[in-house]
Amino acid sequence: MRALARAAIQGGRRMAGQLQSVMRQRPPPGPGEWIAGMAAGPGGVRGFHVYRPPDMAPDERLPLLVMLHGCGQTARDFAIGTRMNRLAARERFLVLYPEQDLLANPQGCWNWFELRSGQALAEAATLLSAIDRVCMAHGGDRARVAVAGLSAGAGMAALLGLSAPERFVAVAMHSGVAPGAARSRHSALAAMAGRRAPALGASPAVPLPPLLVLQGDADAVVAPVNGERAARAWAEAGGARPAAAQQRQRGQRLPMRVTAYRRRGRTQVVQVDIHGLGHDWSGGATASPFTDPRGPDASALVWGFVARQLRRLQADAAASGQSTL
Repeated sequence: MRALARAAIQGGRRMAGQLQSVMRQRPPPGPGEWIAGMAAGPGGVRGFHVYRPPDMAPDERLPLLVMLHGCGQTARDFAIGTRMNRLAARERFLVLYPEQDLLANPQGCWNWFELRSGQALAEAATLLSAIDRVCMAHGGDRARVAVAGLSAGAGMAALLGLSAPERFVAVAMHSGVAPGAARSRHSALAAMAGRRAPALGASPAVPLPPLLVLQGDADAVVAPVNGERAARAWAEAGGARPAAAQQRQRGQRLPMRVTAYRRRGRTQVVQVDIHGLGHDWSGGATASPFTDPRGPDASALVWGFVARQLRRLQADAAASGQSTL
């Protein structure tokens, strides 16, 4: 009994410490609300922040984009570096920024690779709890949720889409490794170096959500081949085939090669290879860590991809006489 009591006290102190750590973060600059919160699940307790655009009505329900940071970042770092809040204010959607617990990973990485121990799926379940909490308390629409991530956050975003495909309208991976390429910390290093291929498993009963893959060809942390492997594995799981790649460049930004994978006229996967980009969020804020302002605007690419899936969802619902709102 005493051991249980001590464990409960320690757990309560840890939760209180996490909440204080999250609440101490100053809001990123810009209009709108920056709300701290916590969620508990099989992977433990995780703090988060929610960005709500200005003038949101009390009964309004908006799409929700989950943004999973990379190693060595906080929720605030990721919000500032990606400038996703500015886009959310203009396009009117919510953004959820979960934050990894340093006791779960000293580098602040999401444990996307810990499949053998079960920690990866436990963390994924906790993130689903955070999504539920935000939808219930802050006006998120459960039918219009997408997830995106950078590096370790990209691996966890893909794992969420694979393990709970019915929960997401779209998934975006930036500089990450697809699920199944690693099952432990040791094999994660080999996967990041491009020495292990993803293994998504049997075709899921529920179709996988559409996937956007962003990858720099000068990435020295996650081998560029991982982007192509992630796109192909996801496409093959849904029976999609690649179209001819297209070269694109916007102004003076780094050029990119875009490959769409389609099935029955619908795009299931889009692979974007960015020439000259390292292990950074493309087109991010100047002077922020893990961003490269020279690249195409990854935040705009992510939201554009998500918005297309939302429009398709609305069109399908209208054709069937249903409502997505």
